[in-house]
Amino acid sequence: MHILLVEDDELIATGLQLALERAHHIVDWVSDGIQGQARARSKNYDLVILDLGLPGRDGFDVLRSMRDSGSLVSVLILSARDATPDRIRGLDLGADDYLTKPFELDELLARIRALERRRSSHATNTLVRGQLSLDIDKMSLSWNGAVIDLPRREWVLLKLLMEYPERVFSREQIENALYGWTDGAESNAVDVHVHHLRKKIIPEIIQTVRGMGYRFGSAD
Repeated sequence: MHILLVEDDELIATGLQLALERAHHIVDWVSDGIQGQARARSKNYDLVILDLGLPGRDGFDVLRSMRDSGSLVSVLILSARDATPDRIRGLDLGADDYLTKPFELDELLARIRALERRRSSHATNTLVRGQLSLDIDKMSLSWNGAVIDLPRREWVLLKLLMEYPERVFSREQIENALYGWTDGAESNAVDVHVHHLRKKIIPEIIQTVRGMGYRFGSAD
């Protein structure tokens, strides 16, 4: 999932960002409520992890603004405020879950997986970009109506780029998505996967953004 982390404690945020990326999520981190509100409105996130005691703007205000603007993105409040009235207020304002600090990382990841399952149950299971169609359930790909067999990592890479066609992914982010933190990758592994996908479909399918990484190109 593409996650927006709104947390002003740098130690918590950096550790959480690393853990989430190791769990194959893409994470953007901002440290105050004003940035959090702006990013939540301007980006297509799957989940916002939101602290409450934020500089600039309180987390409750950020959440209220998101829901008032019609945003349906999942929100998990992660806060040291453990009083029952705070939890009730957060949920009433539209949060999908509420977890208090200190927290166990495994529990947070389990709650994220539960939110992801809930989101997936309401989402389409097919990604379509131009003449390219990716069936999530069957892990199959068709191009101009013809089925193309892909190894697992090439399929995961293409799915990642198709899900966020406007986003540029760095080499490190792609490696984390494909290999995780327990499985080493050769230094040119991402380049090899990109080369194979371009060869099997069309060269324009993946665009190189010099000095930054890769993004979805064209499927027409």
